[in-house]
Amino acid sequence: MIRKLIIATTLFVLAGCANVEVEDYASTTPRLDIAEYFTGNTQAWGMVQDYSGEVQRRFTVDITGTYDGNKLTLDEAFLFADGETDRRVWEFEQVDDHHWVGTANDVEGQVDARQYGHVFHMRYPLDIEVSGRTIRFLMDDWMYLQPDGRLINRTAMKKFGFTLGEITLVFEQVDS
Repeated sequence: MIRKLIIATTLFVLAGCANVEVEDYASTTPRLDIAEYFTGNTQAWGMVQDYSGEVQRRFTVDITGTYDGNKLTLDEAFLFADGETDRRVWEFEQVDDHHWVGTANDVEGQVDARQYGHVFHMRYPLDIEVSGRTIRFLMDDWMYLQPDGRLINRTAMKKFGFTLGEITLVFEQVDS
């Protein structure tokens, strides 16, 4: 019994150490350029699931993106199924072909973001109200450009290293 517990614990720890890096996707296509993708109008449909997989919220997002050659601004208007609305404005500055630095009105500090191949990745802290109290999550945000032009976004909501929720979004360009 103790041996099985030691093996299970070792496997759990090793699984937690295995990370996919965004650079692993460098040779994949179609190539995602977030400035190109989000310039203009984009719509998204999404849901928030808790740790058990149960859908807690559904929402849509209308995004207006502007790009001046170095700075990308994304103005996101959220509409939740219960009628609640929210707004987030991201500003990203391009550092080089693969790196962006971003800020948002509800995100503390700067966000380091990277894009390689068909993938864009960023991690950032976000305060979210849950059952009347505010909890700070680490958002582990991955976007994957599909061959048909849609962009799939999966975000793990982590606390103390554990995934307590997930957000899934599908983006579609309205114009470019």
